[in-house]
Parts: sequence; structure tokens; C-alpha cells
Amino acid sequence: MAGRLKGKVALVTAAGQGIGRAIAEAFVAEGAKVIATDVDVKKLKGLKKATLAKLDARSSADVNALVQEMTKKLGAIDVLVNAAGYVHHGTVLDATDEEWDFAFDLNVRSMNRTIKATLPGMLKKKKGSIVNIASGASSVRGIPFRYVYGTTKAAVIGLTKSVAADYIRQGIRANAICPGTIESPSLDDRIATLAKKTGRSEKAVRQDFINRQPMGRLGTPAEIAALAVYLASDESSYTTGQIHLADGGFAL
Repeated sequence: MAGRLKGKVALVTAAGQGIGRAIAEAFVAEGAKVIATDVDVKKLKGLKKATLAKLDARSSADVNALVQEMTKKLGAIDVLVNAAGYVHHGTVLDATDEEWDFAFDLNVRSMNRTIKATLPGMLKKKKGSIVNIASGASSVRGIPFRYVYGTTKAAVIGLTKSVAADYIRQGIRANAICPGTIESPSLDDRIATLAKKTGRSEKAVRQDFINRQPMGRLGTPAEIAALAVYLASDESSYTTGQIHLADGGFAL
């Protein structure tokens, strides 16, 4: 079915690569007017039929300015996808205060900023869909060496459910997607870093990530994007406040 998002204005953060980019591309393909953003605007190169914009999701001023500008240009935002995030590796004893603060600012507070900026426009239209990228490593399941990351993604689930509960009668829906391990440049970077740190080959480290997936393979950004399209569309109009696992059986 084509045109599932026709007429909708969608803002996607971290659209330069990985899950965010796949979602932006899928939204364009389904007819949405997509505002694709990233802190590194060069990563947005090649995204066709989308409005490209630099956005530092850690800056309230940047977020507010962008939403105001795009609302004047394209109309109120109908769909918000929060894909910005960072994965820290380690336990509670490894985590520094700086890592803790950075992770919560990027993984959680960035969503607070974008929701605050876009929600008033959605409320005026009495309709809107918010899709937050959480993780299987969260309140869903504890994963070794994901102390900081898992804690922030558990917070994302709580944030999502709170927004859904507060605005359910005003036509606003909020849902979270919890991916398993997904093929992406971010994963490649983590594999390279871990290989260097442990003295193992990148191939061996990658195989560890594959082995922990019950399906025996990694997920793809396109598979997560397909779920995001559903949650952004009117097809999911009776769905809010939920976590949606796309993890290859990771949480079984």
C-alpha cells in the first residue's frame, strides 16, 4: 500500500544514518513531507524529497527554532520520530558522571525537547503520532555492559507511556520501538572500539552480537522503519502508550 503517510508532516531526528535514515526514507516513500535532521548535516546527503536541516537535539534553542521555522514552511508537524541516541559500553563501576549526564541529555532529554516543541501544534490539530526509539536493553531486559544505555532507554519507555496517558483524549498517540541489535554505522563503530579494547578481531566481536540474537542474524534499519511507518500512520490509530519489540526474539 502506497501513500500511507500522504499529507502528513514528519520530523525525524538522527536521520543521517542507521534507523533514523531508514525511517526518513520510508516516510518519504509513503508520501510524507519529511524534515530530516541530524547534528552532522553532511550525513543527510543523498536523502531525496526531504527537507534537510541541521539540528542539535541537545539544544532547546535549536529544537524550538527548527520547529517554528518548519511549521511556518510546511505546517504543523503530524509525526515526530525521536531516533537520536548513543550507546555507552560498561557497568555501573565503569560509568563516569560525564557519560551519565551526556547519555541522559541525548537519549532522554532530547525527546523531552522535541515533544515540548511539537506537541502544541499537534494539540491544535487534535491529532499526532510520536514514535520514540527505545531498546530491548531497557526495562524490557537487562543486558550486560549496557548500564548507562539501558537505564536511559528504560526512561524513554516511561516518558513515552506518560505522554500517551496525558494526551490520549486529545488525539495524541505516543509509542516506543524497542529494537534488538541492528546493522548500522553505529554498531560498526562499537564493534571496532570493542575489538581494539579487547584485542579480538572485529569479525569475532561481530559474531558475538549475532550469536546473542535468537534468530541468528542482526536486524536491518528497514525492518525498524516498517514498524515506524505503521505507528506513524492512521492504521495504528487505536494504539498508544505501548512498546513494540522488533528484536529477533532477543527479549524471549
